[in-house]
Amino acid sequence: MNDTLHFPPATGIGSLPGTDAREAAKAATGSFEDFPHLPELPARGPGADMIGRTVGLLVELYARVEPSGWRIGDRPGRDTRRARSWLGEDLDALEEFTQGYEGLLKVQAVGPWTLAAALELKNGEAALSDPGACRDLAASLAEGLRLHLEEVRRRVPGARLVLQLDEPSLTAVLRGQVKTASGYRTHRAVDRQTVEGTLRDVVGVHDGGPVVVHSCAPDVPFALLRRAGVAGISFDFSLLTERDDEAIGEAVEGGTRLFAGVVPGADAPLSDPAGSVMGVRTLWRRLGLRPGLLPEAVTVTPACGLAGASPGYARSAYAHCVRAARSLADNPE
Repeated sequence: MNDTLHFPPATGIGSLPGTDAREAAKAATGSFEDFPHLPELPARGPGADMIGRTVGLLVELYARVEPSGWRIGDRPGRDTRRARSWLGEDLDALEEFTQGYEGLLKVQAVGPWTLAAALELKNGEAALSDPGACRDLAASLAEGLRLHLEEVRRRVPGARLVLQLDEPSLTAVLRGQVKTASGYRTHRAVDRQTVEGTLRDVVGVHDGGPVVVHSCAPDVPFALLRRAGVAGISFDFSLLTERDDEAIGEAVEGGTRLFAGVVPGADAPLSDPAGSVMGVRTLWRRLGLRPGLLPEAVTVTPACGLAGASPGYARSAYAHCVRAARSLADNPE
């Protein structure tokens, strides 16, 4: 599927600063005319954050905010209702700004392993500590995502949906680096095949549609994600090391799209657009890949969500992504 799909040259990650859904939808659709995304606005508070929004999508599983974070509960409470209400507001705004739109449209949710690392069971430990809870959570998420994708299709019927799963904790889950509630120990590493199988099940819910996994942590497990069936991998380009070269070369040659996060996620001076993608060109040369393949293989994005940036910087960062992608296409050498 992913080898026949043409991904546009630039898009955003997900979160934006501020609390105004219409402003955010206008920025995401106006900046990326051929690859907009559904914005997230965590500044509104619990329920608009990355975990809270995904909690609102879960089916027959509920959670509420405790001082330590989101904890699974028995029934939908105020926090779940708030998460769903904000998502509805964001979808209304997106629908308004995508009238008649035809093309790729990206929606984001937290992936099963970052969710298992972040959500607490009733005893205060992460769901990650209980294999049965992990399975239930993944099944609930898969069903919730299926319904969410249906809802977005209904609102923007001309769009072809791309599902992004945010998995910043994935590497920590694989390495046994997620801390227990006490903070003194860590949860044991989850078996790689279990991690891959669960991801494959959740990816499969998009029924042949493209799924991208995003992680702005170091050491993204490129090979595992490709085996799980993702069409694209989104990462913070500044965290790559030469250790990643082989996996990236194999990903490109296998038709996996690289979402290269080259624009800082927080306020920073922005160099000229060509300078922002210099590292991508250098990587290409190091891997011995054909320069003409660059625009076919790379989508330019911010390094991470922009929730912590100023509104002015967020707009500039989006415009910068578009210009940097153009520079890559015009001069791949």
